[in-house]
Amino acid sequence: MTYTRLNSSAATLTKNRTEDSVSPFSGMCTTCVDGCIGMCEIGKSAYRGAEMIYPQPFGIITTASQKDYPVDLSHFTILGRATGAFGMEADSNRALFPNVDLEMTIGKAPGIRYKLPFTLGAMGSTNVAKNNWPGIAAGAAITGTVIAIGENVVGMDMESRFESGKVISSTDLEWRVKCFREWQQDGYGDVAVQSNVEDTMLGVQEYALAKLGVETVELKWGQGAKDIGGEVKIRDLAKAQELQKRGYVVLPNPSNHVVIEAFKRGSFHEFERHSRVGMVTKESFLARVEQLRKLGAKHIFLKTGAYRPADLARAVKFASLAELDLLTVDAAGGGTGMSPWRMMNEWGVPGIELHSLLRQYLQQLEKKGAHIPSVAVAGGFTFEDQIFKGFALGAPYVKLIAMARAPLAAAMVAKTIGKSMEQQSLPIYIERFGTTVDEVFVSAPELRQKFGGRFNKLPVGAIGFYTYYQRLAQGLRQLMAGARKFGIKYIDRTDIAALTPEASAISGVPMVSDVDREEAEAILAG
Repeated sequence: MTYTRLNSSAATLTKNRTEDSVSPFSGMCTTCVDGCIGMCEIGKSAYRGAEMIYPQPFGIITTASQKDYPVDLSHFTILGRATGAFGMEADSNRALFPNVDLEMTIGKAPGIRYKLPFTLGAMGSTNVAKNNWPGIAAGAAITGTVIAIGENVVGMDMESRFESGKVISSTDLEWRVKCFREWQQDGYGDVAVQSNVEDTMLGVQEYALAKLGVETVELKWGQGAKDIGGEVKIRDLAKAQELQKRGYVVLPNPSNHVVIEAFKRGSFHEFERHSRVGMVTKESFLARVEQLRKLGAKHIFLKTGAYRPADLARAVKFASLAELDLLTVDAAGGGTGMSPWRMMNEWGVPGIELHSLLRQYLQQLEKKGAHIPSVAVAGGFTFEDQIFKGFALGAPYVKLIAMARAPLAAAMVAKTIGKSMEQQSLPIYIERFGTTVDEVFVSAPELRQKFGGRFNKLPVGAIGFYTYYQRLAQGLRQLMAGARKFGIKYIDRTDIAALTPEASAISGVPMVSDVDREEAEAILAG
């Protein structure tokens, strides 16, 4: 069985000449012909080189792994019950799915309150994040959830001002915080500011805490899409040169006169801006957490990626020692605005394996009486069945499911529909529901009633984000009611079963044929 598609992908705008005859181990056409113009990734690399490392076209896409992992969440099934109820009276008139409680509070008291147990993974300096920020920030706010402002926003902001190498003003960061705050409801949710190596060098979190009223910060070790620092493409020479001055790695060298002439000549059209990789130590990590608390941070998170098991153990241990409010563990495959394509497919620990190890490590610390932080898991979650399984697989430690591409997609689609309405060019597929926001979006009447005159200022992307989250919420409530679990804290591993021996062996969840064996025999014998 082949788990990876090689040498051709929509992500790199490549294809094989002989689509029906491809070598399974190399990905090359079985017969490579002299005279082919080179539509495959090898061929395109012959004339565009390192440009082919990244998904294309940059700036208007998000990308995730195309790899078919041997085990995933579909290898588990959700188990329902015909008796009893947890967190609710065992009464058919009370145990109704709309009564399932999805609220969650994480961190030290009073904590951060979520109306729904979803959190939006940090989105930083990529164009696709910035272009959709009004929708996703306001969407997170009106759903009562959390959004994190990702890495490199200040460094990429050409209006940022610095003194002695530290930021004193950033229009972009201030705007992103405001997009959330102006729609926040009843104290639910929050906007966090993330920091990588360059952000820490520039004093981004210090500025956010002191000047922007930010109370929640996130330390970033990585993500599921890549195990190197963040990358973006730069199409402006002056901006590439300024970013180099700010300490970023920019390729090719925008200060080299040969490169400058080649860019002006049109030999290439984009520079790459890269971030550094972090160097984690227990001492520096704990010192940074203590420093942030002294600066006024009320809540501190850690986001880590799909690194090797030893580094997952470090993340768990350090989060415990520092008594962090939230640890987010992102599995391989990830979603991103720009990551090396083959790295995204071929590095890291996949979700079932990573999140099973995560639970084991947390169990070990709990047995020792250590502090256990609230935990979020990420890695391609899109619908309510996956969300339920994510909670069950990581129970009782997983409090939130982190998503990025799916809610961003919802916001992007809604934004596009809104623009089509303005241009009176709705496609028939959409027009069959109506031609106005109130007709097309089923949650619009509810939101209009809630916000009154302010509704017309709500970004259409936020309406799509909210509507998508409400669909997830209702679907999750239905699955939970079927399992007779009326609160997230009641979901446990007895609510799922493995469908394959491999899934059972990796996770420790029993095969469906072995579930309830003793109880079933007792019932039959009674």
